[in-house]
Amino acid sequence: TEDHQTDSSFSFLPHLEAKIRQTHNLARLLTKYADQLLEEYVQQQGEPFGLPGFSPPRLPLAGLSGPAPSHAGLPVSERLRQDAAALSALPALLDAVRRRQAELNPRAPRLLRSLEDAARQVRALGAAVETVLAALGAAARGPVPEPVATSALFTSNSAAGVFSAKVLGLHVCGLYGEWVSRTEGDLGQLVPGGVA
Repeated sequence: TEDHQTDSSFSFLPHLEAKIRQTHNLARLLTKYADQLLEEYVQQQGEPFGLPGFSPPRLPLAGLSGPAPSHAGLPVSERLRQDAAALSALPALLDAVRRRQAELNPRAPRLLRSLEDAARQVRALGAAVETVLAALGAAARGPVPEPVATSALFTSNSAAGVFSAKVLGLHVCGLYGEWVSRTEGDLGQLVPGGVA
């Protein structure tokens, strides 16, 4: 499309091009890690998680949802702004999932470490995307408030509360994967010779 030609015909300075490639490579790496984290998370939750046909409810998550279907039709700078906003909301959510999993699955140190790593890595990716945006003259629109409405779901110890916390954690891990993958695709349109 015409938009794609406009997006990929930016004339980059060498240091900006290097930063975009570096950020794109980080997003690609985190997309792989996100798949592994989701698989690891599911393995630790017990039944019915991981069973064929199990379709958990999509619980609402304050401050974050998956990329909208219209996301792909936006200019690349606006897509990256949305990516940056989502990436900035994810560390607090991943930290909350890790804290809850420490109570529910204390004998799963690998999962806890993976959640901790994911929060740190997505924070770094978000900062890198904001640097790219600033270099493109399209800075992100200020900090996103950290979601707080999920705390009750993460802390309830009733059977329903535990199940909801597990489902919410699954949802957060899924959103982490969706957003780093979307960021990888959006940055791919800026990499000379790259594809989304």
